[in-house]
Amino acid sequence: MQAREISLPTLRRLPVYLHYLTSIREERKNISATAIAAYFGINDVQVRKDLGVVSGTGRPRTGYVVEELIAQIRDCLCCKSDTKAVLVGVGNIGKALLSYSGFADYGLKIVAAFDTDSRLMGSYINGKPIYSVSELERVCKKENASLGIIAVPVAYAQTICDKLVSSGIKAIWNFAPAILKKPEGVLIENENLASSLAILSRHLGESANE
Repeated sequence: MQAREISLPTLRRLPVYLHYLTSIREERKNISATAIAAYFGINDVQVRKDLGVVSGTGRPRTGYVVEELIAQIRDCLCCKSDTKAVLVGVGNIGKALLSYSGFADYGLKIVAAFDTDSRLMGSYINGKPIYSVSELERVCKKENASLGIIAVPVAYAQTICDKLVSSGIKAIWNFAPAILKKPEGVLIENENLASSLAILSRHLGESANE
């Protein structure tokens, strides 16, 4: 399939569609953009535009073939080949990420984790080995990892980011509430839980005052 320009909002919605389609693949062979839109409570025109990036228009009356659409979205999201990732910080968030098996559906494979707690060295979580942070560069190069996940306290986030970059990591998923500096050519996606909570709390506060 020829690469197309994809807007960031569409790119964020495609995995959501993929998860839904995967969950219904056993019970239905076809689905329309209208049905997908109704499930998520969004405009069907938007769904058609999003799916138009990865597929042709749906067939009249029958819509899209579910299995074909799943394959097309996975291909667009580069889910067909494993992206090898390493995780730094085996605290509560890190352990939860290591224990989640659903990443495989999106082509992500965490191959190793790192921490400074000597009690964790040599142990495994969900089959993933845990190493000392001092071994980060060696393991990254050995495993040919391209994505790094930061789940450390904010005070250590930039140091870990620098170590990941020097280890050859080209994309970073950051769970620390920090604005990280990085060289050109490295992409950072911030997953700021505090910001999300602030937005939700603000909404609840405004609702209470209505």
